Formats: sequence, structure tokens, C-alpha cells
Amino acid sequence: MALSLATSAKLFYLELSAGHIYSMNTDGSDRKLIAANCHLPDGIAVDAEKHHIYWTNMGMPNLNDGSIERVDIDGNNRITIIPAGVTHTPKQLHFDKASRKLYWADREGMRVMRSNLDGSKVEILVQTGEGAADSRDQTRWCVGVALDHESGYMYWTQKGPDNAGLGRICRASIEMPAGARAIDRPDVEVWLDRLPEPIDLEIDTRNRILYWTDRGDPPRGNTVNRTPIDADAENRAPEIVFTHLMEGIGIALDVTGNTMFMTDLGGSVYSAHLDGTDKRVLQFAQGNVSGIAFVEFPSKEG
Repeated sequence: MALSLATSAKLFYLELSAGHIYSMNTDGSDRKLIAANCHLPDGIAVDAEKHHIYWTNMGMPNLNDGSIERVDIDGNNRITIIPAGVTHTPKQLHFDKASRKLYWADREGMRVMRSNLDGSKVEILVQTGEGAADSRDQTRWCVGVALDHESGYMYWTQKGPDNAGLGRICRASIEMPAGARAIDRPDVEVWLDRLPEPIDLEIDTRNRILYWTDRGDPPRGNTVNRTPIDADAENRAPEIVFTHLMEGIGIALDVTGNTMFMTDLGGSVYSAHLDGTDKRVLQFAQGNVSGIAFVEFPSKEG
């Protein structure tokens, strides 16, 4: 039996207020409900090979009841892999195909974490604070996360208070330095600072460009930004490529198709070329939309 190189592409996104997971085509058609009764879902990632959807449930921050679940793409076999009490307020979720691990940012938990796909071997990789007093300091809140295996770095956002211009993108080695602790590891670097409110991250590894959403006020906020990931510190100025988001959150990239997909809490899902041209609204007034994932599934043909 011959195996075709053809693929089929889908978008998966989260509707925060209703607690729903949807799939749809990349033009916004054929929207389907995959799962319901999610507890304030925020980050989503898909394992195309195993046909598994993973997502974070923020829960209620004062209850420390965040969790991570998994379901098949047809909505069957739903299980909790990270139960309440392990992570506080999990946000953006990254599926790392290379290591077969999940990475996520924990907002009020002030952490970047990872685990095996079955939820075992939970690790705290970065911790930006400890205790209730620190957790009220929004400059310590970790929100977005992305990996760059070529350089060996993981990147995460610390959003800061609303419109304070204290948002940061930080980075550190994917692997913890020998003898280091998450709370004071020596390789943490503020990669870019003085941002309005950076949220989710995505990396175009082919062209070496980092993209992120920012939900601060215009003109710099409610935007999608990008900058070369290998740029020297003095050349890391954000390039705004998309504007007029309504509290922008999720971002996903189809680099081969020269397309990015974005969501906002205003309830819209958008697409555009990677340079921001050819803007389209794929879904409108769909509650509060949070995380989004672009996935290509191999098509097997005889």
C-alpha cells in the first residue's frame, strides 16, 4: 500500500465562557463541537499522530483547581491527565513532538511546567515567585510558552498588569542547568521587555521568527507582533503585523501556507498572511475565544 504525502488541515479552538472545544476547516467552515463542560479552558495542543487533543482548564484562581485534560479528536475517551492541585492556573499549552511532552505556563502559580503526555513526571522548569503575596504581582504571571529546539531555548511571557507596559518575554534553556533550581536558575534572560501585555507565543522555526499576541490597549496592544528570534538585543523591536483584536489571546501558525490564525476574548477567530495582509474573520461573536491550534493530519491513500 502506497502512502500519500497529502495532508488535511484543521483548526481547533476553545470557547472560554461556554467551556467548549470546536474544530473547523481553516476557512471557518464545517465547525463541530468536540467537547463541552470544560472548566474555563485556555490553552490547546494537538498530537496529530495519535489524534489526541490536550487542553488546559484555568479553573478558579482562588481555588487552585486548574487541570489538563485529553480527548480524542472525535470527542471520545476524555480523561484528566493533570488533576486539580498539581498546577494552579494553566494557560498556553505546547505539545513538543520531539520529546513527546507537554509544556505549559501557570499564571498564578508563577511557573513554567512540563510533563509526559500521560501526566506523569510533572516538572517545574521556571518559578518566578512563591506564596500569596508574589502571586498578586502580575509581573510574575507566566502566560504563554513556546520551544525552539534549534537554539535550545524555551520562551515564555510574563504579562504584567493591565496596560502597564511591564510585559516581558523571557527565555531559558529547555533543560535545567546542572544543580540549578526553578526559583533561581541562572540562565533566565529577559529577552524583550516594556511590552503592553504579551499573551501567547508561536515560533516560525523555518524562518526563525517569534510571534505573539498582546492584549494591552492600542496602538501597541490588541495586536499580533513578531521579531527575528536570533536578533541581537538592540534589534528585537516588535513589528506589529495585525491590529484591532478585542483582547487578543491565541495564535497558531501555518508556515507552509503563509497563514496565521488568531483569537480574541471578543469572540472572533481570524486569519491573515504571516505579514498581516489578507485579513479574514473566520468566526464572529462566539463568546470568549481563547486558545487555538493549527493541525495537519497525514492522509493515507492506497
